[in-house]
Amino acid sequence: MKNAIASIGTVLMILVLSSIVFGQGAERPVRPGRDEKAAQRLPAREQPAERQGAEQIQQVRRLQQQIEEMRAAHQSLIDELNALRATAAKEKSGQTVKQIEAMISKRQAAFLERLRPLEQQQQQLQRAVQTRVGRPDPAGPRARRAPEFEMDSFDGRKVKLADYKNQIVVLEWFNPECPYSRYHYETAKTMVQTAEKYRDKGVIWLAVNSTVQTTPPANREFAEKHKLPYPILDDRTGKMARAYGARTTPHLFIIDKAGRIVYDGAIDNAPLGKQEASAGTLNYVDQALAELTANRAIRVPNTPPYGCTITYRQ
Repeated sequence: MKNAIASIGTVLMILVLSSIVFGQGAERPVRPGRDEKAAQRLPAREQPAERQGAEQIQQVRRLQQQIEEMRAAHQSLIDELNALRATAAKEKSGQTVKQIEAMISKRQAAFLERLRPLEQQQQQLQRAVQTRVGRPDPAGPRARRAPEFEMDSFDGRKVKLADYKNQIVVLEWFNPECPYSRYHYETAKTMVQTAEKYRDKGVIWLAVNSTVQTTPPANREFAEKHKLPYPILDDRTGKMARAYGARTTPHLFIIDKAGRIVYDGAIDNAPLGKQEASAGTLNYVDQALAELTANRAIRVPNTPPYGCTITYRQ
C-alpha cells in the first residue's frame, strides 16, 4: 500500500513538472528573419514579384517546420501522460487516473489554442503564394509523401496503399468508443455521407483504428451496425498512426493521385456539432475533395484535429 501511495505521488509530481516544462517550451513566437524584416520595410512595388513569392514560400516552410516541432513535442508529452495513466490504472488509483485524464484534455486544448493562429498564418501565406504564381499545384508548396502501408482490416481484407496508385485516398483515424468519432456516425453521419459523395469520382476511403485496447469484435459490430461502405484497418500496434502523425480520433488525411498528403486535420470546424456562433459548419474534407477532384488548389491544407487522443501501445 505504501509503495502504491509513493508511486502515485511520484506520478503527480511528474505531472506537475511536465505541465511546467510544456508550458515554458510551447509558446515560442514566430520571429521573421533578417531578410523578411528588410522586405517588410520596403514598399511592395520595390520588391520583385519573384523575390516576394520566394520569401513567402520560405515563410510557409519555416512555419510548417515549427508546427511539426510543436506537434512532436506535444505528442511526446501525451505519450508520457498516457504511460503514467496506465501505471495509475494498474495500481487501481481511480482518482489519479481521472487527474491524468483531465491533464491530457487540458494539454490538448491548450495545444490546439496555440497551434490555431500558426496554422491560420500558414494558410494566409499559402493563399498569397497561390495568388502570386497563378494556377498552383493543388498539393501546395510543401506536400509530404504519404508513407506506404500494408494492413489487415478487421473484416479480413489485406489493404495496401500501393493498390491505389493514381487514386485519391482518404484516411480516417477512428475509434468506436470515442464520442467524437461516434458523433460523426450516430448523429451527423458525416463520414459515410462524405465517402459516398466522392465514391463515383474514384475516391477511396479507409478508416484506421490505432487504439491499443480496441478489439476486432467491437470494430466489426460497429461496421455492421452503421453499414460502413469501407473497411476499418487494424493498427493496434500504432505503426501506421506514428508514420502519419495521427493524434486524435477523428484525424483525417487526404492523399492525392501522386501519393502526397494534401490535407491533414479535422473533419470539420464543429466538434460534437458545436462551432462559433459567427461561423457555420464547414466540412474541411468535403471542401478539399471538391477542390482536388476539380484540379483546383486546396485552400485549407491543414487544420488542428480534435477528438480523443490516440492511446499508443507502449
